Amino acid sequence: MLKPAHLGHVPLDHAWIAAHIPHQGSMCLLDAVLRWDTQHLVCSATSHRDASNPLRQFDRLGAACGIEYAAQTMAVHGALVAEHGCMPDLSNTPDDGQPTLGRPGGLLVTAPNRPQADAPQGGQPTLGRPGGLLVSLRTVQLHVARIDDIAAALEVCVERLSGDAQMLLYQFRVLAGDSLLLDGRASVLLDAAGLTPSFASTPP
Repeated sequence: MLKPAHLGHVPLDHAWIAAHIPHQGSMCLLDAVLRWDTQHLVCSATSHRDASNPLRQFDRLGAACGIEYAAQTMAVHGALVAEHGCMPDLSNTPDDGQPTLGRPGGLLVTAPNRPQADAPQGGQPTLGRPGGLLVSLRTVQLHVARIDDIAAALEVCVERLSGDAQMLLYQFRVLAGDSLLLDGRASVLLDAAGLTPSFASTPP
């Protein structure tokens, strides 16, 4: 099963996330990594309740903005997998093609304490991975109209379904407690440095 995430004694908190993905300041929306393995990752977030959330429009945060939370969670997963030099075992993907979020699977990474990626002069971490670009969304379902009025913390779940050196396919879900807020699939183009400077999606 997925277990609480850590790197030795280093918590995978907001500061760790901000040091490992391009999103900075108020655009770094995630609070912490709750649990992960090479195939799955779950992050928590409370920034949806923040009145200064940069994705808010017309004094509300539409449910479609949850896609950005999912995109950042995919970026965190890519950073962790790259830092550990491990690739997911996709051999347990069901034949019916249905997502396995919440099912055990993949190699659980419980690495010993290790230094974070070296940062160059500009202060941006070097993660040993190319930038990625969210290039398509599929079967996205919004089960609520907005998410800023949700009191509970968000759980953002992603699962890497398939991929190669050029493209990854993720399933994502955003939940609050037992309530499913939105879900769908996203394709990520790797080595997109010539197209975009970072792993980022365009906010809805």
